[in-house]
Amino acid sequence: MHKLCSELEMVASCYEAKRDKLKETRELYKKSKMLMHVHAFYRILQDIKEKIQKMKVYQESLMESLGYILEKHVPLPREDSSTNKKKKIHENLISLNEILEILMNKTLNTPHDPYVAIDDTFWPPYVEMLLRYGIAVRHHENNFKIRLETFF
Repeated sequence: MHKLCSELEMVASCYEAKRDKLKETRELYKKSKMLMHVHAFYRILQDIKEKIQKMKVYQESLMESLGYILEKHVPLPREDSSTNKKKKIHENLISLNEILEILMNKTLNTPHDPYVAIDDTFWPPYVEMLLRYGIAVRHHENNFKIRLETFF
């Protein structure tokens, strides 16, 4: 009987050792699987960061090109006469590039209220051009406010 009990204890201890070894193996597998997920997540995150950086560089090049085109083809009005009144009027005007920048920043910073008030620094032909070609729209209640049109 003692011999049988000792053999059974030996078998039980062998199975406990195997069970403990399997638990350790399972924990290592879980850790390695978790590590694989972390590495995959890290790679995805790095890819997204690279794509965002490329988009920022692309956006900068587009903005520079837009600024160049607007400066070359849609300049501010020149002072044709030597009167002080015209010079004062033209000194306060902002370029079409600046108007578009103001509209874009307003749309991005406050999407719930994207309207910009038109004041005397906005040259009326620029505003009219933006409205006519569907780049901007007027506020439905206040005609002295405009916003960028939604593009799809």
